[in-house]
Amino acid sequence: MPAGLDLAATAPLLCAGITTYSPLRQWHCKEGDRVAVVGLGGLGHMAVKIAASMGAEVTLLSTTRAKEGDARRLGAKGFELTKDEAVFRKLAGRFDLIVDTVSAPHDYNRYLEALRPRGTMVIVGVPTEPSPVSAFSLILGNKRLAGSMIGGIPETQEMLDYCAAHGIVSDVEIIPIQKINEAYERMMHGDVRYRFVIDLASLKQA
Repeated sequence: MPAGLDLAATAPLLCAGITTYSPLRQWHCKEGDRVAVVGLGGLGHMAVKIAASMGAEVTLLSTTRAKEGDARRLGAKGFELTKDEAVFRKLAGRFDLIVDTVSAPHDYNRYLEALRPRGTMVIVGVPTEPSPVSAFSLILGNKRLAGSMIGGIPETQEMLDYCAAHGIVSDVEIIPIQKINEAYERMMHGDVRYRFVIDLASLKQA
């Protein structure tokens, strides 16, 4: 573990951090790229932070206007509310890379329209149902739809070193073990900013 990282805020980097760092590195996110992040949750908030630190112009795509303030605080330069169908027309052909972190069912085709020619959309969220993809969503513009698993040990170490060098940690809420059921209910309702971390010292009181 690199020095200088708060342990409580660093622990989630081993899941949310590497899951989003890996596709950004694989698809060579760099200064000046236009990157969209779909969803601002445990994965999405790290994708915004890391992409912004790499110099990308980050736009957060969300169904919830309430996430705009956090998105901008985390480094997003833009925010678009995807419940508005007109937004997709405005975004057509804009992004070099889209990192989709959403695990609820949604239409991949609409987001593929927002890619520039030869752009890539990377899936890291896992919806419970298959999402149909039109062939023309990929053929027109030579676009790519890809998946990304978490990185291995070398890339995880690279990610930790990178985050230490750039002062990046997860946004966490530390809770006692006694509130684990409450935390689960809050998670089911999307009331997490953006990772729960259990204080192991509270085990002595359980």
